[in-house]
Amino acid sequence: MATSADNRKNTVSILEDLIKICNDGAHGYKTAAEDVDNAEYKTLFNAYSQQRTQFSAELEREANLMGRDPDAGESVLGALHRGWINIKSAFTSGGTEAILDECQRGDKSALETYEKSLQQMLPSNVEAVVRRQYSAIQEAYNKISTFKQLHK
Repeated sequence: MATSADNRKNTVSILEDLIKICNDGAHGYKTAAEDVDNAEYKTLFNAYSQQRTQFSAELEREANLMGRDPDAGESVLGALHRGWINIKSAFTSGGTEAILDECQRGDKSALETYEKSLQQMLPSNVEAVVRRQYSAIQEAYNKISTFKQLHK
């Protein structure tokens, strides 16, 4: 039988995974904004980068309230998640379409991480935050998909 401490530890672990993917998204979208020529995309990517930074901060707050080790944040900021790993190479070799592809790939990876998290038993306050962020990432994914169709 899982104890309350086990449940807290599991929730913190889930939150740390989400923090990683949000940090990766913030970095990926910042890089996309720096490398894309289209002014509308640049503005959108900067907004998504700020959004993911805000999401990360919200998740960190929840993790800290759950008893997360304050020093854990440094490991969370480690290597980029596989969803955003190719972003820089795509920018240098493929132009706008490649950038849109990588942004979509990064958001797809984020959505998968969020979906996996939402299948777990989360405290209701944490679940509400995760669901709200998931919806916003889904909107971003859909918008990038629309831009990809328009760009073709």
